[in-house]
Amino acid sequence: MGFSTAALNDMLDGLTVDAVSIHDGDPGAAGTDNEVSGGGYSRQTPTFNAASSAERELDSDLNFTCTAATGATYFGLWDSTTFLGGFAITGDQAFNSAGEFTLKAGDTKITMANPS
Repeated sequence: MGFSTAALNDMLDGLTVDAVSIHDGDPGAAGTDNEVSGGGYSRQTPTFNAASSAERELDSDLNFTCTAATGATYFGLWDSTTFLGGFAITGDQAFNSAGEFTLKAGDTKITMANPS
């Protein structure tokens, strides 16, 4: 049967996420692989909405800068220096010609489901 949606929401709301990283490939188990660099890149501080329907959505866009045309295929979630997980980016997957990339609020969610 598994956890109720309310329990999944509570677990998601219990996560502390204080930084988001961008990677041009799989970030690996420790989050240290393929993080982009250069062009003024730095991790950004996110705000997430309260969980609903076992999803916790990014509250506002996160804007990153890096070298133009750098790949942006994964994002990583961090609690201080602890890597929480990496997730594939869908849609636009590269910094533009001005070296800008936006992780969109409406498209970026942390989800939780019961194991099958």
